[in-house]
Amino acid sequence: MPDWTSEAEVQLDAEALLKLTHALMGVYIWEWFLTVDFDWELITGKRPFRWPIAFYFANRYLLFFAIIGILISFDTTTKLNCQAIYVFNQLAGNACVGLASINLSLRTLAVYGNSKLLAIILVIAILGHWSLILQAGVLLRAVWSDQSNQCIIVYTNNTILAATLIYTMVFDLLVFLLNAHKLFPRKGNIGYMGGSRLGRLLFGDGLVYFFIAFLSNLLATVFMLLNLNSIMTVIFNVPAAIASTIVACRVVRRLSTFTNEGPEMLNAVSETQLYRKSRMPSVLQATSARNHSGAGVHVQMETYTHSEAIVEHGSASNHTGIDLGLHCDGTKVRSEYDVEAKAIAL
Repeated sequence: MPDWTSEAEVQLDAEALLKLTHALMGVYIWEWFLTVDFDWELITGKRPFRWPIAFYFANRYLLFFAIIGILISFDTTTKLNCQAIYVFNQLAGNACVGLASINLSLRTLAVYGNSKLLAIILVIAILGHWSLILQAGVLLRAVWSDQSNQCIIVYTNNTILAATLIYTMVFDLLVFLLNAHKLFPRKGNIGYMGGSRLGRLLFGDGLVYFFIAFLSNLLATVFMLLNLNSIMTVIFNVPAAIASTIVACRVVRRLSTFTNEGPEMLNAVSETQLYRKSRMPSVLQATSARNHSGAGVHVQMETYTHSEAIVEHGSASNHTGIDLGLHCDGTKVRSEYDVEAKAIAL
């Protein structure tokens, strides 16, 4: 077991942090080059620009400048204003984590059909999160050292920083559980969203993104609370910010790309269950009558089939459309719940 507080160990950890940050900068630049075409399509108007995309851009590019600032503070040998650059790095890094949580929250809200109650809960959680993030400027004090020819940190407030990381971890866990609850197939049926392409998209890899964001912040929180030394306390803060930003931006891009293929219409009942019950055109009528005349609820459900040519693996597929009408005392009400269109609305 090494002596974490020894000068030699701290120096070794500092070198590891420097190399790790440079490597992560390369990873993030590679990620940016792979996906910059999406940003360009938004800028040139090839893709519709909706207000949540502003959080996507802020998250993506603020982290880019934050990493540059961190590398400058590590690599420079010329005297500079250490306090200013460290405050910027701290604020920008924490803001990136907060923006990543906002992007994940917006996707969660879309899955829940823009629920007003959930929106209020998430807004309150986001405001509480940012009340901690904006205190980052007073968390540390850095000065230039002529002896070591670099910036050194002479004071840090680990209490607020630890509280910020714990809040972020719990927040990411909350949105992960909310998505898992909504998208996980219920026993005995496909579930509310489980049968749609959007549900499969989010459940197949979207939930993995939420879980990665949670794990990255969990790791940073654990090392912050262990408080081994000044370097090991913050060594996973940058990886957590980069991991959270990458997965949050991927969630935004995948859903935005997915919606261009066109929304799916989901009814209040499982399409798959109806499709299994009847593959031929049929009309099912059920009448519940009381002893007195004129009272009752009449439910009429029409199922029709049609063929649609789709070139996929060299074959054509048959698709079934469902039309559900409800008749209550002679009044017809059509109810269709367009879940994926609500995701487009964001």
